[in-house]
Amino acid sequence: MAKTGPIIVVEDDEDDVIFLKDILKQLAVSNQLVWFTNSGDALSYLRETKEKPFFILSDVNLPVQNGIEFKRQIDGDPELRKRSIPFIFYSTSVAQTYVNEAYTQMCIQGFFQKGNDFKEIQDTIQTVVNYWSLSKHPSLA
Repeated sequence: MAKTGPIIVVEDDEDDVIFLKDILKQLAVSNQLVWFTNSGDALSYLRETKEKPFFILSDVNLPVQNGIEFKRQIDGDPELRKRSIPFIFYSTSVAQTYVNEAYTQMCIQGFFQKGNDFKEIQDTIQTVVNYWSLSKHPSLA
């Protein structure tokens, strides 16, 4: 069973979000999904909300500011960093340079490539939800 905070999704492709909502529904994940099409709005929300997000699922390729830059801003904000919100990249393009940077220069908890079919995507999302449901973590305590 998932923890109660919202799942924050930063994704500019509405079709991907609809697909993700369908998968979460099929997996019986009841967490509210809070969707942002850009990282600026997501960052504002994170700074203002008192809720403890379950995790952040962010695309790398976003308009204006990409996901890597978004995560840098979170890591550079002492209050957001202290909240230790699990951050997972979930993107169609997985350039090795982004993967290397994410793991060596940032505090991320996963980097996944979007699957090619429903079952593959469902399995990935199920794994992420299960892991963070069981994990003991400062933001989830």
